[in-house]
Amino acid sequence: MAGLCVRSTLVTGANRGIGLGIVKQLLQMPNPPEWVFAACQDPKGEQAQELQHLAPKHPNLVNIPLEVTDAASIQAAAARVREHLKGSGLNLLINNAGIAKVISLDTETVENISQVYATWASAGPSFLSLQAFLPLLKKAAQGSSSSELSCSKAAIINMSSIVGSIEKICFWDNVQYISYRCSKAALNMLTKFQSLGYRQHGILCTALHPGLVQMDMGNSAGHKPPLTVDMSIQGMLNVLCSLSEKDTGTFLD
Repeated sequence: MAGLCVRSTLVTGANRGIGLGIVKQLLQMPNPPEWVFAACQDPKGEQAQELQHLAPKHPNLVNIPLEVTDAASIQAAAARVREHLKGSGLNLLINNAGIAKVISLDTETVENISQVYATWASAGPSFLSLQAFLPLLKKAAQGSSSSELSCSKAAIINMSSIVGSIEKICFWDNVQYISYRCSKAALNMLTKFQSLGYRQHGILCTALHPGLVQMDMGNSAGHKPPLTVDMSIQGMLNVLCSLSEKDTGTFLD
């Protein structure tokens, strides 16, 4: 992680699982970000107790309410981030918040598809980066002395999944996850569009598969995944250090 040098990072879905793990490891870095913004639906609620316990120990941690399907909540979160940054930009936006329901092809509903898409593929990641936080990402890129794309300069990292792969269709016989799979495929396409649109502004855009991780979602596939949350995040942070121009617009496992 020595190469990952960012002044500010925003992580969504930061109250549990991968999001919480990313926040923890960022705070533990030898040279941690000056600001780590941990966003989740209710940072004062029962499901965010670990975040609450971290805050007194880390003055650079700011817990922020953010409902990724609510435009007003997103705008309010962006305003809080902007206030803390005091005129500087946001280097790294990690779109991690999401939901998934184990529903088969025959029992999938329009309501569930709409809910999952609103979180992963439309109102969440696109609105977050395009309308609310894009000006802060642009400012970070403009303030960088480097002409090369990197996470240290300005980057959008969308948390995707191998189950969104049209070619591989992993674990179909164990769990179908129709809406989740489709939303991840759409998120990968969105990442590609973001890379094309934001390259001129100096912003790197990449989708990451965190691996098969020992969490509720991973365990439901019918086997014990090989990676702990810590192992997954250590691997992803190492990858973030190495991302460059050649990686923008790609999906990385």
